[in-house]
Parts: sequence; structure tokens; C-alpha cells
Amino acid sequence: MKKAKYRPRVSDSLLRELMESTGAVLIEGAKWCGKTTSAEQIAKSTVYFNDPNEQRRIEAILRIAPRKLLAGTPPVLLDEWQLTPVMWDAVRFEVDQRDTSGQFILTGSAVPADMAQVHHSGTGRIARMLMRPMSLYESGESSGEISLASLFAGEHEIWAECGMELEMLAFLIARGGWPGSIGQSERAALRHAQNYYDAVVHTDISRADGTKRNVQRAAALMRAYARVVGSQAKLSTIAQDISVNEAKPLSCFSIRISGGFTDDLCH
Repeated sequence: MKKAKYRPRVSDSLLRELMESTGAVLIEGAKWCGKTTSAEQIAKSTVYFNDPNEQRRIEAILRIAPRKLLAGTPPVLLDEWQLTPVMWDAVRFEVDQRDTSGQFILTGSAVPADMAQVHHSGTGRIARMLMRPMSLYESGESSGEISLASLFAGEHEIWAECGMELEMLAFLIARGGWPGSIGQSERAALRHAQNYYDAVVHTDISRADGTKRNVQRAAALMRAYARVVGSQAKLSTIAQDISVNEAKPLSCFSIRISGGFTDDLCH
């Protein structure tokens, strides 16, 4: 199947800027927000650590000489690097040896790497860049006439008119900014968002730290959190919302500010 034409991202310029100033860049962000695709636009060679056809070869190289995986033409994209945490220190060491910027790009899913196998923070060698789902301007559904920079600069004569119907605005909010949904039919795009939600509550929430989570409570937390998005709410308010119809009330201390889950959500 032919890939869709790449839609430029606001973060593209930041990535290039970081590559000019640092030996390696780690792109962080939610799953499916476009980290790998963006990195592929400037990478000259790529190692896909989740490619099943390459697993045996990669495992053999890791046992013998991990640095050989970094020998491609730079910038080298190391996709899903967290599957082999040893690559972090290998990248850090290689950056020191080459003493040249723009050597590596690391991308991976929201599931964190086992940092127990990492011996160096990467400070000064590996820069971090946070990537988010697409804005309406990036997806081509906003004109971009209203400049946030101008608003923060204190300009007052800022005006634009939105000709979009309320129903379309509601659809775009529900669809989200997942690149894979852009250009799809409304039914398919909304199904994409539902599939993402299902993956989070059934699988990803447990993969984060290897602890089996209670699917119903994870879903209740997401619903409660969604109801207060865009406002300031106490953790106790979210916990109380989750605890409605629960035999065992959920303590507000069971909710991490980072959005993670603790043992109160476990079976």
C-alpha cells in the first residue's frame, strides 16, 4: 500500500535545530503521534528494532558488538530503541567518540525502557524533544490566521472568522490529531480513536510497568480525567468521580499526577 504524502509538522524545524546542536535526539510522545514518520524524513539510515524479520540478526549483533548497529550513514534512526535499552549507552559513547552533531535519532512508544540497564543520563549528548498529535493547522483544517506568538506578544488587533460548522468541530475534537486518521472518513477516523482507547485500557496501561491493571478502573479513570480536561481539578475530585458505583472507594493518592496508575487499579 502506498504511503500517504508526508504532512509537515511544526516540530520538524525544532528537530533539525536540535540535530544541528546535539549528537543525538530522543523524540518522546504518545504512541501513533508520528514520531517515526517525522524522523524518517531526515534519517539517512534506519534500524527498526521491532522488525520481526531482523530480530535474529539484531540479537546476534547485540551479543557481539552493539556499536555495529550504529554504523549506518548518519543521521541513523533507531526506532523502538527501548526494546534494547543497551543502545542508550552505546549511542552516548558513540556520540563522544565522533564528537559531531546530528548523528542519531531515537524514537519509541510510550512504554518506557528498562532504565536499570542504562548507566548514563545522556546529558550533553542526547537531547529530548516532546512531540504531540497533529494540530488542526498541521492537518490542514485550520488556516492558522490566529498567531499564538502574537497573542503572547500582547497584540490586540487579532481577528479571524471560522466558517466551520459546529458538528465538524465536534468531530475534529473526538477524532483527535492522530496522523493515521487524517483524510479518513468520519466513521473510520472515529473508529481509529476508539481503537486507540481500547489499546490503552486493555494493554498499554499494563505494559507501562509490567503490572496487570483492572480494565474497568482504568477506563473509569480515563472518563473522569476527560471530564476535567481544560480545567483545574484536584486529584480528590477525580478520585471521587472514579469511585462512583465502586464498592471500594479509590484514594486520590492512587492517582499519579503524571497520569499513571498504581496498585489500586490492579486485579
